[in-house]
Amino acid sequence: MLSTEGTIYDIIFAGGGASACITAGRLAAADPTLKILVVEAGPHIRESRDHVQPARYFSNLALPKETYTFHKSDASPALLGRSVIVPSGRAVGGGSAVNFMVYTRAAASDYDDWETVYGNKGWGSKDIIPLLKKAETYQPGSANDTHGTSGPLKVSYASDFTNIAENFLEVAAAFDKERGISQDTNAFFQAEKYGRWARYIDGETGRRSDTAHHYIYNQPDNANLEVLDRHRVVKVIFEGERAVGIEYISDTVGRKGGTTTPIAARASRLVVLSAGAFGSPAILERSGIGAKSVLDKNGVKQKVDLPGVGENYMDHNCMFLPFVATEDADSLDQLFRGNPEEVAPYEQQWLKNGKGLMAHNAIDCGIKMRPSAEELAAMSPEFDQRWNSYFANAPDKPVMLYLPYAAYAGAHPAVPRAKYFSIAYFSGYPVSLGHVHITSGTNPYAKSDFHAGFLDDDADLVILRWGYKKSRELARRLRYYAGDLVVGHPNFKPGSKAATSQSNAPTALNASEIVYSKEDDDAIDEYHRRTIETTWHSIGTCAMKAREKGGVVDERLNVYGVKGLKIADCSITPDNVGANTYNTAIAIGEKAAVIIAEDLGIKGVLPA
Repeated sequence: MLSTEGTIYDIIFAGGGASACITAGRLAAADPTLKILVVEAGPHIRESRDHVQPARYFSNLALPKETYTFHKSDASPALLGRSVIVPSGRAVGGGSAVNFMVYTRAAASDYDDWETVYGNKGWGSKDIIPLLKKAETYQPGSANDTHGTSGPLKVSYASDFTNIAENFLEVAAAFDKERGISQDTNAFFQAEKYGRWARYIDGETGRRSDTAHHYIYNQPDNANLEVLDRHRVVKVIFEGERAVGIEYISDTVGRKGGTTTPIAARASRLVVLSAGAFGSPAILERSGIGAKSVLDKNGVKQKVDLPGVGENYMDHNCMFLPFVATEDADSLDQLFRGNPEEVAPYEQQWLKNGKGLMAHNAIDCGIKMRPSAEELAAMSPEFDQRWNSYFANAPDKPVMLYLPYAAYAGAHPAVPRAKYFSIAYFSGYPVSLGHVHITSGTNPYAKSDFHAGFLDDDADLVILRWGYKKSRELARRLRYYAGDLVVGHPNFKPGSKAATSQSNAPTALNASEIVYSKEDDDAIDEYHRRTIETTWHSIGTCAMKAREKGGVVDERLNVYGVKGLKIADCSITPDNVGANTYNTAIAIGEKAAVIIAEDLGIKGVLPA
């Protein structure tokens, strides 16, 4: 039996993630008389130390937390029969509340492609960059005009620049001279430069810059902005072709008992899906919008034939390649894996002045990298078609993102407590695509039919092989290198010149590079198929492109075939972005606020 919540809202947001908080917050601030409801499955994070203290993000991953949903993919032959686990943020603020806080921004051509290749007017870089400037305060200051100076989200460099990162940049400048160093690796229009990477951390307070605190919680006196946490949206309610509300239930994660009686909430003007790349397509399918084959299988009567729902799943393929660090290395391992007594001094410093390693995310620098001519030749023939069709004429698109991480990022039980560092690398635009669909028309907790698609195409595998080799060469030249953490490397055959060693001295800058045999390359490929993981960058499953090309929403974020229903989250991306996806979620949230304000005649939300 369906009960009805009494209030009729102007706008309802189904999901309270990073983009939703921005859109809802902007609209509420522009017109406080708007009755807005945000329904989020996860909890509030207001002033929670696990979220506002940056370095706690890592240890939180090891705990049973209601602030994540873990999605298990189907076993894949491309991963040697393995499944992957893909977490997504499950809290007010979504991924912005739990992510690694890395500040990287997509290439300008990524957004230009959304406009010119996929036909979405108003989504090119000339429109999106001003919105991203509007959202941020870039505290390092900038010599170019691509950063914001007065936005709600604070961006900073770490005041404690780890010696591992400092040495990484020194070695990169001497060893990889053709790429060089930049003072701003995130200015949208270039790649191929090493440099410092900023973080979504306030450099003055040391606090995480999430969207919940900076767009929602900063309006405590607005009684018309209601956030209902720990409730999960089941489906959209329609009257004819118009969306008029949602059906939701009390969330059961971490609680005893089954689901409660479904509740209906009504919206007089608009329903906005903002439950992410997993949640938004699932809500659509449970509402009768999707491919007939999927809906029939789950006993859902089809309302709109949209076969693109749940398709086009994209992520980045990530590795954290581990190395043993010297005792004088600035490692965050003790903070990340320490007991409360070991962590306490870091917290006390943070509470005193917002400084120290508690205000750190272990990432200080990196590069958005494209292969040199020699490296490109080594990636032939698997990568030829992808390079020529996608990268050759877009010099701002990185093939790989590559960075030092001042800790061990794995969970191998044989790895003892010690000091480590990692070199992380992930492909910017994997060719392989996946899908995510419902397996129940009524139960929002049912396991998804989820194919991640990782490494289905060999062009993606050859990028990672290149990444492994680059990582080892630079890592073993760092003065803080004390050996390879062997359990985290490929199984090279005895006698291989690529053999790893748990105890080793740094290699000279001018030393010869490792020569890999065909057997070594095969071992690296097997290693990646056995170990590659998500980068937490799930996007694309309700793509913003033409309906006949598998699109789900138009350039105004309207779901095809119905009225009064939009989507505003990273599920709408028609193609991948060569960056961590938080910045793109911000762009979508800001753009959605502008579009909705224009459509509904709400004053005070400006394009930039």
